[in-house]
Amino acid sequence: MAGALFLGLDVGTSGVKAILVARDGEVVASALTPLTMSTPHPGWAEQDPDAWWEATVASIRRLRGERPDADIGGIGISGQMHSSVFLDRAGNVIRPALLWCDGRTTEQCAEITRRAGGEDRLRDWVRNPALEGFTLPKVLWLREKEPEAYSRLATVLLAKDFIRYRLTGALATEPSDASGTLMYDPAGQRWSDEILNAVGVPRALLPDVGGSSEVLGRVTADAARLTGLAEGTPVVGGGADNACGAAGVGVVTPGEAVASWGTSGTVLAPTAQPLVDPGLRAHTFAHVVPGTWYLMGVVLSAAGAFNWYHQQLARELDETPESRKALDAEAASIPAGAEGVTFLPYLQGERTPHRDASARGAFTGLSLAHTRAHLTRAVLEGVCFALRDSVSILQELGLSPHSLLLTGGGARSPFLRRLQAEVYGVPVQTVNREEGPAYGAALLAAVGAGAFPDLASAARATLTRSAPEAPDAAAHRAYDAPYARFRALYPALRGVPAVG
Repeated sequence: MAGALFLGLDVGTSGVKAILVARDGEVVASALTPLTMSTPHPGWAEQDPDAWWEATVASIRRLRGERPDADIGGIGISGQMHSSVFLDRAGNVIRPALLWCDGRTTEQCAEITRRAGGEDRLRDWVRNPALEGFTLPKVLWLREKEPEAYSRLATVLLAKDFIRYRLTGALATEPSDASGTLMYDPAGQRWSDEILNAVGVPRALLPDVGGSSEVLGRVTADAARLTGLAEGTPVVGGGADNACGAAGVGVVTPGEAVASWGTSGTVLAPTAQPLVDPGLRAHTFAHVVPGTWYLMGVVLSAAGAFNWYHQQLARELDETPESRKALDAEAASIPAGAEGVTFLPYLQGERTPHRDASARGAFTGLSLAHTRAHLTRAVLEGVCFALRDSVSILQELGLSPHSLLLTGGGARSPFLRRLQAEVYGVPVQTVNREEGPAYGAALLAAVGAGAFPDLASAARATLTRSAPEAPDAAAHRAYDAPYARFRALYPALRGVPAVG
């Protein structure tokens, strides 16, 4: 065990990442295989689960090529939440997966709420409202819109659990990912018979639930031949990407919080009880730590919004760190508030706080005096303002961390770290590991293999935090008016049709 490495996998929207982590926390090898997303109609988002598996195999084989003699003591898997994998009785994929950011299921969400008897009942049963991104509305959409495909349906899995199935042959999930299906009660830690019965979805479609650091399968001979892994290597439950991302920076105990910039953005705070926002603006999910939950606000387009902006309005700048620094320098040259330009980052609808899949992005306040630098600043501020909505909700509910740990794209840029501290009005920190959910998955594998007694011990042994960067009080106050302008825009534009 002393020399064992632990493999962490993250099935993301933009790629499958694989890392090998030593017991001291060092990342000894890393590989990323990109993925593409299909948008066959506005608001739709799909991926082929078999492409996830092919990318997983490619990433693992690259790691094995770098470290052919590696002794891998365990595997942990993280993945995008909510995204639906529909399998037939032979374990074959029926159709492309509907992703977490897919917004086609508004009618099904209304049907779920009606059949449940209202949102108060949903709050009691599954601690969350019916939202388009969740898995249950996708199951109902399949039943209503593609009945032939639904007639073949035998199993509904989530992204990481499909990869576990391909690695081990085991159909299983764990609480953090099950929490995002709208079919699981995070407080009761069980599939909700109440909601399943209300909407007529059979419990038999869902896998068994095990622990996030519990061994839920072992690598099969077929998977070993494809990947180069040793047959019988244990695979633990793993976790949802947001929970594993929090674990990967050590946010595993109540009193802490993390703000993440991935394709989407989140603000997540662990809790000792399954705390529910009375307005259901934020989500209540189980953490990857036993007996711990978290409250989370979600922005559907964070780095995704900036990447869209970069690709569409800064095309002459390639996708390199130097280009990103150039855009940061543009933004830094403009004063706080972007001299009246405001950006709404609702390019794929929005979750927190609006719960509106039909919301769309916008630039407002433009004049002939404004430049691309103003737009760049407005995009970055707009994402921060959207995340500030989530920070404010946590504070309303009594979750007021002394600092926010930053992870993802928002942690790598000195300008963005300062911008977030000033917009949120909260000191920010980073950690010495920036591998995202894959790192948390690897730590779960280490716990499952017995290298650490629990996740908190693993985090203490492998992670070091930076000194907090406190915001200047005057700089924070300078954002009061721009943030108020941002908050006023969504209700003002809500009645304006996005198309037609």
